Amino acid sequence: MIDETLLEAEEKMEKAVEVAKEDFAGIRTGRVTPAMFNKITVDYYGAQTPVQQLASFHVPEPRMVVIQPFDKSSLGAIERAIRDSDLGVNPGNDGNIIRVVFPELSQERRKELVKVARGKAEDSRISIRNIRRHAKDAIDKAIKNGDIGEDEGRRAEKELDDFTHKHVAKVDDLLKQKETELLAV
Repeated sequence: MIDETLLEAEEKMEKAVEVAKEDFAGIRTGRVTPAMFNKITVDYYGAQTPVQQLASFHVPEPRMVVIQPFDKSSLGAIERAIRDSDLGVNPGNDGNIIRVVFPELSQERRKELVKVARGKAEDSRISIRNIRRHAKDAIDKAIKNGDIGEDEGRRAEKELDDFTHKHVAKVDDLLKQKETELLAV
């Protein structure tokens, strides 16, 4: 039972780290990537659909993305979704493709993006600590019910703390990498 609880907690912590990676990929650095569009959904025939499922992305220049919809009728909806997103860009549409040109990052904007990255990292840390708390509650409950001994419970809690520290350190490393990318001129 303890092993199941610890395994489940570790898997959930890994997922929290993966979510942090995805969130950091969505934060723009000097070069534009298609990953920045991961969180954007388009109202496509009444269903919210991720923009990656509706179009192909090409990056011909470091600050430009060319989006070519698979279905030309979705062009306007994709353009609207990008304009309404938190990317802060105004896409251009020529009837066949959408060009999105990102402005050069100012030092002030870079510092704002670092704050955003730190907020996302803190959200991930909170998520990991919540997973730890739920697993610790399950272990405490098992000890109280007599399902496991106190020594085994202490060993499991120590292992749980090790998992927690390891995953929080991974998030911290991801944050350091992202801060370095953002502040590099």
